[in-house]
Amino acid sequence: MVVVVILGIAVLVLGVVTAAIFALAGRAGGLSLKDKIGVIPIEGAIAKSETVVSQLVEFKKDRSVKAIILRVDSPGGGVAPSQEIYREIRKTKEKKKIIVSMGSVAASGGYYVSSAADKIIASPGTLTGSIGVLMEFVRLQELMEKIGVDIEVLKSGEFKDIGSPHRKLTEQDKEMVRALIFDIQSQFVEAVAQGRNLPIEKVREIADGRIFSGSQGLELGLVDQLGNFQDAVDLAKSMAGIKGEATLVYPKRIRLRLWDILAKDASRVLYRALRDALGMQIEYRWDGLPY
Repeated sequence: MVVVVILGIAVLVLGVVTAAIFALAGRAGGLSLKDKIGVIPIEGAIAKSETVVSQLVEFKKDRSVKAIILRVDSPGGGVAPSQEIYREIRKTKEKKKIIVSMGSVAASGGYYVSSAADKIIASPGTLTGSIGVLMEFVRLQELMEKIGVDIEVLKSGEFKDIGSPHRKLTEQDKEMVRALIFDIQSQFVEAVAQGRNLPIEKVREIADGRIFSGSQGLELGLVDQLGNFQDAVDLAKSMAGIKGEATLVYPKRIRLRLWDILAKDASRVLYRALRDALGMQIEYRWDGLPY
């Protein structure tokens, strides 16, 4: 009789503890009986790829995450970061369905990364496309002459200081830059054709930097469906075979501590800011919005 009572108490305690664990996990957004859909925001200028790539890897490894939605609201940005995210999306969708939900803007590099997904949903008025390459140079030569500043450069080759803000581009410089731009443009076109399963000739016809609305993108095959974020959730559930409701999970936010900011070396920050402002940059970026 004593043994039965002890076993009964043990079962009761175990049940209470289990219920408490599930209740706490449900509030924390952790353990859940529902299938999960991972949501990764890609917002603003694409300057780095590390965060998005690590989030994709994390969701890819998580067996409870059945599909991934990329919420893209970006005019694009750096070529290499866009390509790195594109590549990781291609790798991830071998194991998980990936759906892009476009926000206000998903242009240039924003469209580059989107094209790697399984499906793309955009609003009718989303600004997308802008398949092209942008390269900007800042010229300070005349200003420096006015204030009496002269810079003398010793270089190992004719083109070593190409794009420098204190001299104009020569015709030879321009030819080299154009060749570089055309090569990187070809990479963009090929990526879109591969990601969207479109004939490369069709992509080339519209790859002159022009932007499209979501409705126009649908007609051109750049977008699969018109709709909002909830439509992307419904599509993700359907493609992943999720019955009933699904839990949306977001990547953990990285909290930047005040000490981390103060500990940065001021001279390095200033150097990088000047380099980014004055240096030569080549980007998959639509220049129409001040991101």
